[in-house]
Order: sequence, then structure tokens, then C-alpha cells
Amino acid sequence: MNISLDKIDCDILNLLQKNARLSNKELAAAVGLAPSSCLARVQRLRSDGVLRGAHAEVDPQALGVGLQALIAVQLRQHSRAQVKAFWKHALGLPEVLSVFHVAGTHDFQVHVAVRDAHHLRDLALDAFTTRTEVAHIQTSLIFEWAKGQVMPNYRKTAR
Repeated sequence: MNISLDKIDCDILNLLQKNARLSNKELAAAVGLAPSSCLARVQRLRSDGVLRGAHAEVDPQALGVGLQALIAVQLRQHSRAQVKAFWKHALGLPEVLSVFHVAGTHDFQVHVAVRDAHHLRDLALDAFTTRTEVAHIQTSLIFEWAKGQVMPNYRKTAR
């Protein structure tokens, strides 16, 4: 992706990452553009694939989630087919929030949300250790977590 972003584009992205519910009028005022120009920029950022969606933050307890964990998964072998099979399987599980294919001792880190410790045990036994491509798992409970507000921008912006 070789998209040129200027300072105003970056300001728009930062503001929308902090609050995706900003109206176009509020966004335009914050970045110093006319609403029509701001809307055109947001539409371009969407069509170019820079803005990929807007998300709502939900309280896990309101949905009955009492426990979150990271499950580190080590595959038996590192073939493209095994990686793809596990990736597809993990993303198909309703308890899975995120899947990270990583380097190091483990091949994947899987962020899961479950009702309680019994649910976590059953998920680990039924959905992970029974997979033929999985050699080993290690589970870490999450006591607290927070998401950063904005994606850092390491690209030089056009002037």
C-alpha cells in the first residue's frame, strides 16, 4: 500500500480512531476543512483501504464474559497448510477475539473471551488440543487489558 497521507489525513485518522462517532461537521471543524472537503477525504481514505471500519467497544461483563486469556499455540510442523488450517479454525471459534501468528517458541497467540474457568478449560481441551496440527498450548489468564487509542504513523506525510 503506497498511499500518500498529508498532515490533515493523519489528523482525520487520529480523531476517528479516538471517536468514530464524530460527525463530519465536527471532524471538519477539528481539522480546519470545509465539511465537503473533509467528507471527500474520509471517502478517499475508505476507498483506498486506509479506514477499514468503525467499531463499538462493549463491556465484556454485559455479555457474560467473566474471563479472558491468551492461549499460546505451538504447531507440530510449520507448513503453510498447517498454519492456514489452524488460522481458519481459530477465527471460526466464537470465543476468539484475536489471532496473532507470531515468531518465537509459539506459533500463535489467541486472545479468547469465556464465561469462566470451566469454559476456558473446555475450550482448550475441545478446540485446541484435539487439533492434529497442535503440538502444545500454554494458557495465560488476563487480569486487565487496555487498547491503545490510535495506530502510530511511521510514514512520512506529504506536505
